[in-house]
Amino acid sequence: MILFISFVIILAMMSTKLSAKLGLPLLIGFILIGIIVGSDVLNIFYFDNAVLTKRIADILLIFIIFDGGFRVTRDEFRSVAGPSLTLATLGVALTSGVLGLLIHFIFKFDLIYSLIISSIISSTDAAAVFMINKSNPIKTRLATTLNVESAANDPMAILLTITFIQIATSAFESPLIAILKLIWQFIGGVFIGFICYRLSAIVFKKLNADNRGNYNVLIIGCILFTYGISDLLGANGIISVFFMGYWLGNSHFPAKKSVSSFLESISVIFNMALFIMLGLLSFPHRFIYIWKEAIIIVAVMMFVARPLAVFLSTIPFKYSLKEKCFIMWGGIKGAVPIVLATYPLAAGIDNNGFIFDSIFFAVFLSCLIQGTTLGPLSKLLSFTEKRKKVSPHTVELHSLQSSEIDMYEITVEENSKSINVPISELNLGKDVLISSIVRDGKIILPKGHTKIDAHDILFILAQSSKIDGIIKSINNA
Repeated sequence: MILFISFVIILAMMSTKLSAKLGLPLLIGFILIGIIVGSDVLNIFYFDNAVLTKRIADILLIFIIFDGGFRVTRDEFRSVAGPSLTLATLGVALTSGVLGLLIHFIFKFDLIYSLIISSIISSTDAAAVFMINKSNPIKTRLATTLNVESAANDPMAILLTITFIQIATSAFESPLIAILKLIWQFIGGVFIGFICYRLSAIVFKKLNADNRGNYNVLIIGCILFTYGISDLLGANGIISVFFMGYWLGNSHFPAKKSVSSFLESISVIFNMALFIMLGLLSFPHRFIYIWKEAIIIVAVMMFVARPLAVFLSTIPFKYSLKEKCFIMWGGIKGAVPIVLATYPLAAGIDNNGFIFDSIFFAVFLSCLIQGTTLGPLSKLLSFTEKRKKVSPHTVELHSLQSSEIDMYEITVEENSKSINVPISELNLGKDVLISSIVRDGKIILPKGHTKIDAHDILFILAQSSKIDGIIKSINNA
């Protein structure tokens, strides 16, 4: 069994290269592996425990969503905060409402049952959107809008799903209390996330450990503490960990580089485990009973509900019609809808498995259709930018103490006035050090007379507060 699991892990990692080449969202490869080794194909693992899946998935999502917040930079967030957060809240609510009403009228389902389905599938997938934007260099404003929206919209979908399940199971209280709780979940989640960020920063500074592994363990405790205290106080833990991750990711604390690498690793592991587990839970032979409904649901979502929600949500913001169309098509579904599809199963609402199977199939179609065409659509609409050179080498500063100094990677642009200028004449300041240069894939040890070339990748050791000025000074076209 251990040998077989090792093969599954290696196969999953190798599938990442194939997914990147084909432009497919990563989750498709992982889910297919789960389906293949699951009950309906090879029958190596028989797995049909929705309650256990929900419990495990809830824990995995805490770290996946924290890492999503940790990767969003302050500049990115500020530049598109208005439209992205509007799409992540109002947009999700509109998508859920419109889709739910149409499901109700098309299939004659109970209204609350229809809204449960629509709420589950109303959010977009951060992992899929991030991967596509990374493999297709889309214009910064559009890429950032989709990235921040996809990273921040899961909490709203989770809240809506839980609310409608509570209504369906008669666990819902009076509308006024429900609205107050909803407001507190959002506001309280953000507030607790900020408080936990400040506490985490203090704890990291106080630890003062010689072993960087201690900081990796500490971040796990801080993340779980944030979620746990939010849950205890009735706020939304997912919102708390997302914003705690955002604030912590944009601050300086000891061993940040090590913690960042560790978070990236566990995010990959947890995403892989989550998708494979969800693949195991699926029974493809049941798709013949729901494929028509799933196709209708995904078609209404892609061509009616999502476009209408995006159009209304972006009215106050300056986006062209082409940009709005691109954002509409960027609503790729992923892991969270499939995880949420286990909630009705666990609550006893989806005993025949219709909701889970429909959502699973709809998400698969969304990834296949939207995930493979978003890149080509970007080129068609002239939103694709020239790909920046990526260094095959990485130079990092691993500090176990809090420091304002860090290592930064800067690419010299084609029209930069620094080209052919010796390093000694750049006037970057005495407290700035160019530690190394990557040119044509090779590392060069710079000297004062070394001249800068176009597309050089400079690794610069400098104070964080001065890095923006240094970038402007180097690329002062």
